[in-house]
Amino acid sequence: MNDNRKEIIRLLKQSEGNPVSGQEIGEKLGITRAMVWKYIRALRKEGYDIRSSPKIGYTLDAYPDRIDSDELGKVLRTSLIGTDIRYYSELGSTNNTAREIAAKVTEGTVVIAETQTNGRGRLGTEWQSASGGVWVSLILKPSIPLENVSKITLVVGIAVTNALRALNVDAHVKWPNDVLVKGKKICGILTEVSAEVEKVDHIILGIGINANVKLSDLKDEIRKNSTSIANELGKTIDRTTFLADLFYELEQQYIRFKTKQFTDIVDEWINLSDTIGKEVKITTPNKIIEGKAVGITERGALVVIDRNGNRQEIIAGSCRYSN
Repeated sequence: MNDNRKEIIRLLKQSEGNPVSGQEIGEKLGITRAMVWKYIRALRKEGYDIRSSPKIGYTLDAYPDRIDSDELGKVLRTSLIGTDIRYYSELGSTNNTAREIAAKVTEGTVVIAETQTNGRGRLGTEWQSASGGVWVSLILKPSIPLENVSKITLVVGIAVTNALRALNVDAHVKWPNDVLVKGKKICGILTEVSAEVEKVDHIILGIGINANVKLSDLKDEIRKNSTSIANELGKTIDRTTFLADLFYELEQQYIRFKTKQFTDIVDEWINLSDTIGKEVKITTPNKIIEGKAVGITERGALVVIDRNGNRQEIIAGSCRYSN
């Protein structure tokens, strides 16, 4: 968006519903009232509901639900995550774009898209990325062995759950990579890694959250098991502010991962878990395990007591509840 248009929106938001005259806007921007009117018309075409009152001024009554990447950069409270923001109106997949740039950018770079045309879940499943969601990929470059990557997914699950709970959304983590509310999916996490000889080069964390997504926009088979922040709260949220809070929570959990004992993280994940105590069916490339989920190991593996009473530790697989 043109800088003058951004400044007009900032001035109108700042006025908190009070009219701002075209003359005042023009003086602050160093442009004529005629140019102000031109920008106002352009903003209306972009979806901004700007009321004009003769001899009084302009009032911003409503604005489109878009992530403001410039504003996001201003309100961030992080020193790593989000210091480089790549924002797009539309992408095939934020993870794909993040993978293309990962080797060239600094750790903490994020890729954000308003919509994705080819969003992906785990094991190549479709992730429907409707308008109004939070579709973001985070690039991390931790110095960790490859076997520890699964722990990062648990860490991200905690961060997303905490950010949702801060909004009074009763979120819980589901092993290995989902966040649920009342048994329905509100977030999916896709972890992809690039490594050489057991050493991690970078990790790409795709986070998809149904923020202001209208459930009616989702396919039937997805909608019946999904929810959104807006659906749970009965109102939409400011996604720019939410992203700033999410990035802060992600950074705090990432620092904790690098500096604290992983047992502390395991304990918090269990406290936030929707999976522990449930009867589960875990499908891995080699076998199917059915039993009761009872814990998480320090390696980040799910502990299941199977039907024969044997203890199974599973690092990766798909999980379905049996009850």
